[in-house]
Amino acid sequence: MSRIGKKAVEMPSGVTAAIDGGQLSVKGPKGTLAMPLSDNIKYEVGDGSISVQPANDTREARAFWGMQRTLVSNLVTGVTKGFEEKLEITGVGYRAQKVGEKLQLSLGYSHPVEIEPPAGIGFELENPTRLAVVGIDKELVGQVAARVRATRKPEPYKGKGVMYTGEVIRRKAGKTGK
Repeated sequence: MSRIGKKAVEMPSGVTAAIDGGQLSVKGPKGTLAMPLSDNIKYEVGDGSISVQPANDTREARAFWGMQRTLVSNLVTGVTKGFEEKLEITGVGYRAQKVGEKLQLSLGYSHPVEIEPPAGIGFELENPTRLAVVGIDKELVGQVAARVRATRKPEPYKGKGVMYTGEVIRRKAGKTGK
């Protein structure tokens, strides 16, 4: 029995959900999100909640149960609050700036790195060394944040690069001369 899967996903006021054509679509104040339905899971949209149950007693259905409930919960959270992934830039001369909707990063390369956000994703700059990737789709926010981090991963000697806020970089000792 999935402890997570047993709980119904509560929908706040202003959020509606519908099942049609093999998709669950959730509409809220920030927008609309949809996800494909799994054949092994039975979804029920009630008034004020969405419940998820295994369709049969197979091992695969029980394995998907908790994850599918979490995906439904992420849809509801996305259309009500949205998601945010914070990043920090460390290094002399390393900085970020917005050029229109694009994010332009100066990371020690011979050229600035520009990242075009996909639809539904935005960049917020707190200052030139702190930024946030925001949107309603949790998976897409995480993918874009990973793409930004991959432009210059933090290196272990000085810790320079783009890292998630709160990420701990294991530091290595440099050369020790005699």
